[in-house]
Amino acid sequence: MTNDASSPNRALVADPDPVRHSETVAALAAAGFMVRSAHDAGSLAAAVESEPSDVLVVDNDLREFLPRNDAPVLLLLDPEDELDVAALEAWTIADFVYRGQPPAFRAHRALVLIARAAERTRRRSEAESLRESLRKVSAAIRSTIDPGRIARHLVDGIGEALGAEHVWFTTFPDTRVPQVSAEWNAPGLVPGVLPHELTDDIATFDLAERLWAEAEVQPLPKRAPAGDADAALAGRPGGADALGGAGAPSASVVVPVGEGDLVLGVIWIARPDTAQEWTRAEIGLIQHVSGNLAYGLMQSHLIGAQQQVMYKLQELDQAKTDFLTTVNHELRTPLTSITAYLDMIRTGAGGPLPAGVERMVDVISRNAERLRRLIEDMLTVSHQDTSGDLQLSRVNVGTLLRLVVSTLQPLADSRSLSLTVMHAPGAVTVQADEAKLEQVFANIISNAIKFTPTGGHVAVSSGISSDPGTVPSVVVRVEDTGVGIPETEIDQVFTRFFRASNASTAAIPGSGLGLAIAHDIVERHSGRLDVESALGVGTTVSVRLPLDTES
Repeated sequence: MTNDASSPNRALVADPDPVRHSETVAALAAAGFMVRSAHDAGSLAAAVESEPSDVLVVDNDLREFLPRNDAPVLLLLDPEDELDVAALEAWTIADFVYRGQPPAFRAHRALVLIARAAERTRRRSEAESLRESLRKVSAAIRSTIDPGRIARHLVDGIGEALGAEHVWFTTFPDTRVPQVSAEWNAPGLVPGVLPHELTDDIATFDLAERLWAEAEVQPLPKRAPAGDADAALAGRPGGADALGGAGAPSASVVVPVGEGDLVLGVIWIARPDTAQEWTRAEIGLIQHVSGNLAYGLMQSHLIGAQQQVMYKLQELDQAKTDFLTTVNHELRTPLTSITAYLDMIRTGAGGPLPAGVERMVDVISRNAERLRRLIEDMLTVSHQDTSGDLQLSRVNVGTLLRLVVSTLQPLADSRSLSLTVMHAPGAVTVQADEAKLEQVFANIISNAIKFTPTGGHVAVSSGISSDPGTVPSVVVRVEDTGVGIPETEIDQVFTRFFRASNASTAAIPGSGLGLAIAHDIVERHSGRLDVESALGVGTTVSVRLPLDTES
């Protein structure tokens, strides 16, 4: 087809009969065509290849030599010739005339074919434009999780893409989607009046549910002008033209929105009364958008619900942290006073103590120290997720272990335990937060002492591990001859507040926080904490930390 409407149409005539060929060329030229000629298969193929044509007028004898092309084809045949319909369908647009019909009729049919081809091209262009517009609507719907914006993108996009007058959308009450409605009206128009089929909530739901089950849409009749009783009757159910019945022109359409077996909402689109009937392509594209809409709304609702749960959890976590901080403060104040008076009593501020009273003071002092450690552990746990960066420095592991062991030696002595420490020769250092690393080893060693019966042994050792293919590490091992941990419970020892069943049965005191805190601190140092245990034999806790290679 010509690109310029002012240019003459281009025709190629291929006919081996010279008389008929001349008549056809003359008729086309008289109708304003620029005509090229071909008389046999070879010249036909060459002509098609060399230059485009708006229409091909081809004798039936040359049909099989016609190469596939996009130009419409007009065949010349005799009434007794067999018409190969499949061959006609293989071409873009095709028609036929009989050889005995007047040449002017051939020119007329050629013009009709060109017009059909132009209309086909126009419709394809419009369909592609609509497809692209609605593709953008779907992309906009998928770009947000806000239900209001999703609904707004839908009605605005469909209204503009389809040249509609009104677009209305609403969801039905359902736990899977938010309750949302939106409306779009063409510029200069007041909000549209919904068809009576959509004015009742129950009737609207029933209509949408039926349409969803049938995978259909519902065309609605054009609105009747005021005072037109016959047309008004036609627009009512059971009237002269029932909904969807023959002869009921549709200016609007109802499209269900659903997922699975359940309907979730409905879209109503109204176009001008002068608009063409809804095409299957338009309906298919709208249904595709409605599918994206259902998915977007369900995702929006799901993500929104998850966010609400997250916000609630954050609020609860903050409330927990605030509570623990308050409780710690309230406990520290009287504990500080108790500890201060204990120190005064021990220094003789209240006079000499009888032997029995001195033992009592020792018990009070040890339990006050246990309470202080418990308070510190609770505060550490409450701040684990918000404690900020580590204060890294070069830490001598041997020196730190000797300090921790000397601090816990009185506790071991009180239980008649052997507490030993051995470390690798030389200065073995790591990059670590010294205060937190001290807390790790204090928790692990005090745990070992607490769970080891009287007369047992706790051994602390350190060394360097340099397995092939791995980063050199410092490994600290704390081995005890304690009660051990049941094999089925070892995986839970790093859980906050978890206590082994045999510890609870034996009434061994503890909060179940020590190893949880140590595990968190070691992981933040890019290290690893492992536990091996045998019930009734003992437990070994290993801490592996990257070696400071610059030491």
